[in-house]
Amino acid sequence: MKLLENARVAIVHEWLVVYGGSERVVVDILRAFPQADLYAVAYDREGVRSTPLENVRVRTTRIQSLPLVEKRYRTYLPLMPLAVEQLDLRRYDLIISSNHAVAKGVLTRADQLHVSYTHTPIRYAWDLYLDYLSDSGMDRGPKTWLVRPLLHYLRIWDTLAAGRVDAYLANSLNVSRRIWKLYRRSSRVLYPPVDVDRYQCDLPREEFYVTVSRIVPYKRIDLIVDAFTRMGKPLVVIGEGSEWKKVQRLAGSNVKLLGYRSDEVVAHFLQQAKAFVFAADEDFGITPIEAQAAGCPVIAYGKGGARETVVGWPAPEATGVLYDSQTPEAIEAAVEHFEAHEGDFTPTACRRNAERFGRERFGRELRATVADLWDRFQNGESLE
Repeated sequence: MKLLENARVAIVHEWLVVYGGSERVVVDILRAFPQADLYAVAYDREGVRSTPLENVRVRTTRIQSLPLVEKRYRTYLPLMPLAVEQLDLRRYDLIISSNHAVAKGVLTRADQLHVSYTHTPIRYAWDLYLDYLSDSGMDRGPKTWLVRPLLHYLRIWDTLAAGRVDAYLANSLNVSRRIWKLYRRSSRVLYPPVDVDRYQCDLPREEFYVTVSRIVPYKRIDLIVDAFTRMGKPLVVIGEGSEWKKVQRLAGSNVKLLGYRSDEVVAHFLQQAKAFVFAADEDFGITPIEAQAAGCPVIAYGKGGARETVVGWPAPEATGVLYDSQTPEAIEAAVEHFEAHEGDFTPTACRRNAERFGRERFGRELRATVADLWDRFQNGESLE
């Protein structure tokens, strides 16, 4: 039986063009399997400059040669299922796909183990399908008759590709439930790594609130800005994205829109803010954990990953307040509730909760889980 230490390993990701949450996970998968080769549909060295991925050799698909791929990679989504199927992975024993779109669709043989670390099924093709059409203005007119069949085709391909995976690792219970709902496949939950050690949790707190996010429709930054403008309470917004102008129109003089800022600047604000505000229905959500690592309580929409990462008041050792609807009014009520019980939230409790998601824990659990799957696969045992 071949030992895992001697296995030839490939890691397959979708697109490496920015350094976001899933890309940080790729870095830690590489740390766990340093002998692995890294593949991606497309790669932009400038987009990951000054990150651990800058000098990693990345093998790409033929989409890499298409015009303006670094900036317009999403335009080529219809070609990505075909492109990822053309990757030649014949020389590997173990394939780990880092999947939120098409990476799990790689073709493998029966004697190759394919483990998919799934950040999410394709949300804009499945549960956010109608939201995506509405937010992008493609729910009516000529464009809708092009986009709807495309997403229908993508759902069919995605369902077929899901069957090519030998074992699923889900980044949360929330995603695990969605994997079962869409693919009827069981999965093990392995929470993604968060670099909690780069935050201090014992610095003096100031009177402002903070949110850090890409400013895109499903993050619902508009709701946060609207609520705080109405309340007149100080809010700092860090991030950029397609909804920037909309948010800018909603923002009152009490709201500071800082745009993109470095990790060091983000840490500075998280370490001093009164609380972190979050309005997205996320698959997992790393920034609320980073806030807690900095000793900052969280006010979050109580659905999706936040239910697993924030200890909601009035539980012992509470680390935040969870509200039940995505409206400015619900956010206002949650902020008032937080301020009425502010003494119940301590930096120590926040930090302790965040440490459950540390990087060393992720690497240790990933290696142990893959080793177990590898041994069972080698012995011909069921992986479900």
